[in-house]
Amino acid sequence: MNDEKWMEFAFQLAKQAIGQTSPNPLVGAVVVKDGELIGFGAHLKAGEPHAEVHALNMAGEKAKGATLYVTLEPCSHFGKTPPCSELIIKRGIKRVVVAALDPNPLVSGRGVKALQDAGIDVEAGILQKNGHELNKVFFHYIQTNTPFVTLKYAATFDGKIATKTGDSKWITGEEARQDVHRYREIHDGILVGVNTIIKDNPSLTCRLPDRKRTPIRIILDTHLRIPLDANVITDKEAETWVICQDGDLNKKAELKKLGIEVLTLHDQWNIPNILKILGERGITSLFVEGGARVHASFLKAEAVNELIVYFAPKILGDPEGISAVMGDEALKMSMAHSFEIQSVTKIGEDVKIVSVPKRGGQDCLLESLKK
Repeated sequence: MNDEKWMEFAFQLAKQAIGQTSPNPLVGAVVVKDGELIGFGAHLKAGEPHAEVHALNMAGEKAKGATLYVTLEPCSHFGKTPPCSELIIKRGIKRVVVAALDPNPLVSGRGVKALQDAGIDVEAGILQKNGHELNKVFFHYIQTNTPFVTLKYAATFDGKIATKTGDSKWITGEEARQDVHRYREIHDGILVGVNTIIKDNPSLTCRLPDRKRTPIRIILDTHLRIPLDANVITDKEAETWVICQDGDLNKKAELKKLGIEVLTLHDQWNIPNILKILGERGITSLFVEGGARVHASFLKAEAVNELIVYFAPKILGDPEGISAVMGDEALKMSMAHSFEIQSVTKIGEDVKIVSVPKRGGQDCLLESLKK
């Protein structure tokens, strides 16, 4: 059997919908009979048919006695669409190969059990690691009800994100900046602090010509200092939310008239509470782009799931230049935030490093479900 080969194809299908399925997971499915591909599909958008439905519909009557490869455990409950496990049983599938189990409590092993109870041979864990990586955002969100946080910054070789005057355009080249826009496209929300809005007046949009979407712009603004003429307020290019703790009631009213969502955090002002609010409002993935103190707050709260740093081959050499992270001082090297490098890529003249925190990493779903 070429289980891995067919599962890899299912992953290729699933990846075609990156940035389109939130809050649902990315899923690809393939139907094979006697070594021949007879059906395939991917979940394309929340509320639309799941990958298994597309694949089985393509296979038609040939599905009887075939093998179904699917990157995530088939659902067993009624949501916006009927349960896929029932359709698989109805179509006479003989064997199902699953990459990763679904952490959703409504599924969580029930899909596999339903298939097994119907006499279908089920094998789970084929390319399991790929399954977890593909849906790391969905897994994190469904288990914590808070968004998966990617922290990103661009810096010089000596770790500066701006000069002492605040000038930061441009640290990296065009290729790296285009790469950032690809990340913006696949995230539900993009977050900065109000100081970044006041100093740089960014648009915080995805500016790819063929973009599928642009993220919701989220501004942390404790005392509601955001200028009413800021680009994120006036350009209407994307939805904007401002999270504050207090502020002038008249200004709140003005912002709401301008179509801005003002969210007031009445609880303690900290990153966990902010992420809780965002999770409750359906933000599954968050792209944090600054500034230095916002970076420090997320790191201190251990709320960073992935770190992306673009290093430009430049050195400012100015001790008063603005560092990428400015928070509590670490008096010992043992107090530093530690990361594990996942990849190093040269982009144009710059280097992109993707890493994850060294704090145990993401739980292995299959192992956790066995406990």
